[in-house]
Amino acid sequence: MKIHISNEAADWYKDELYLKEGDFVRFFARYGGVSTVQQGFSLGLSTEKPEDIGAQQVIDGVTFFIEDKDIWYFDDKDLYIDFNAKYAEPEFRIS
Repeated sequence: MKIHISNEAADWYKDELYLKEGDFVRFFARYGGVSTVQQGFSLGLSTEKPEDIGAQQVIDGVTFFIEDKDIWYFDDKDLYIDFNAKYAEPEFRIS
């Protein structure tokens, strides 16, 4: 599995989370919520350092990643994060 994040979405995260070069954004499976891939789970995020990266994309020195232990959530699919201009926020697609 891979992470594909658009530059616009990465810029949104950098602005909203006050990220700088060398920072990290983790996407992980969390219990509860709504998902198109795993019933009873949803996608969460945090700004923590990685332990065991399963997938990553680095943009402008910021590492967007998924821990190896959370790869199961994506069901052998890739994570796409684009910027939705209408709602002025990132949107996720898993395919």
